[in-house]
Amino acid sequence: MATLRDVAKLAGVGAGTVSRFLNESGYVSDDTKLKIQDAMVKLDYTPNELARNLYHHRTGNIAVLVPSVTFPYFARFIECVEGELYERGFKTMICSTAKQQNAEMEYLDMLKRHIVDGVITGVHTLDDDIYRKIHLPIVALDRYLGEEIPVVTSDHKDGGRKAAMVLINSGCHRVMQFRGSQKVKVASPYHERHNEFERVMKEHGILIENYNLAWNHHDSPYYKKIAYEVAPILKDYDGFFAVDEGAAYVMSECERLGMKVPDDIQIVSYDGTFITDLTEPRLTSIVQPVEQIAADAADLIVQRIQGMSFLNKKIVRPVTLKAGGSTISCSTEE
Repeated sequence: MATLRDVAKLAGVGAGTVSRFLNESGYVSDDTKLKIQDAMVKLDYTPNELARNLYHHRTGNIAVLVPSVTFPYFARFIECVEGELYERGFKTMICSTAKQQNAEMEYLDMLKRHIVDGVITGVHTLDDDIYRKIHLPIVALDRYLGEEIPVVTSDHKDGGRKAAMVLINSGCHRVMQFRGSQKVKVASPYHERHNEFERVMKEHGILIENYNLAWNHHDSPYYKKIAYEVAPILKDYDGFFAVDEGAAYVMSECERLGMKVPDDIQIVSYDGTFITDLTEPRLTSIVQPVEQIAADAADLIVQRIQGMSFLNKKIVRPVTLKAGGSTISCSTEE
């Protein structure tokens, strides 16, 4: 196996020159660069990435924490952010924390021990006070973790309003929504969609029932279970609102009960993932711009690694309506 000294000898330069070239740590003439590159190709030389990262005081790895990799929105986010980080010269370490006790703390310890260069987190098993004590590169996905930790999120308030207006304009009078647990240890912008949905419904005189979900459950068996649990009372409602997976399972229960969508009950989902195209009729959905959110998160974590600091930084991306056949109307106008 060729060494750095072998490359230097073949290129006719000193080992220090090859090191400067590889680490981009000093001037190397264009002519010398070509000689080094040619020698590397001829010798099939692979640079020691670990040594290079140690020189730059970084690992080249970023941890991305999500509650569940099977939840459609988080799965899509991971796919997008991994590509964005790769383009910026970083590898992604993925952690699904829902079924691993203390996983979130372990990854934060990895950051403190410089095993990873930064953390993008969308989980909430720890108190935010813990994050406030870690003055290292962290970016939050849909979480408020402290004024020094930037947040990337969607305009959930507008998303809740849009969902409400679609059902109102479709003629609904009695509506249910699956609401995220309010027993979380960390505040989250996503609660705004539930609050706004409920506010708009009540403002228009629509009866609304909130079904509060269990904390930190983001898996298909759970959504299938709660859809089955609410099935006996679905005929009491003519409108329904939930994340894509919850909405899809409720639609399945409606079919089992002989209820027609959208004739008997109308459904709006939230997130706008691939799930919305798998149902019949297709789900009318509020779409989060996950690709843009992933790019924002990647930009912010790289900036934090490079030493940039933020105070109360929050990037809010607009949501859009994706028309489907699960509602009579797809209008969001008041």
